[in-house]
Amino acid sequence: MRSIGLVAQAFSSGEEFLRSPELSRTGCLVVDFDMPKMSGLDLHNTLSLSGKKIPTILITAYPSDDIRARALQAGVICYLPKPFDESDLLNCIETALDRAKRNRGAP
Repeated sequence: MRSIGLVAQAFSSGEEFLRSPELSRTGCLVVDFDMPKMSGLDLHNTLSLSGKKIPTILITAYPSDDIRARALQAGVICYLPKPFDESDLLNCIETALDRAKRNRGAP
């Protein structure tokens, strides 16, 4: 991420992210579907229900048509099954950051 000028921070769980001061400064989330206690999709839905619309990319090692459909219906920007190409992830991040700018009304 640094090589393209982005700052990234890792969290051990969705709950840790929700308690973090980074919550208000986050332009994009890359989350794994399979995380401790709270899935990446649950984190996305929790944020959406609380009014925090952070563009989210959901990755998974266990792809499923059901989870993909639920994720896209919930507004997840990209659904990437592992292994994925680095350029696919970067394209999803650019799309997510563009959407975040539009949502904030930036040019």
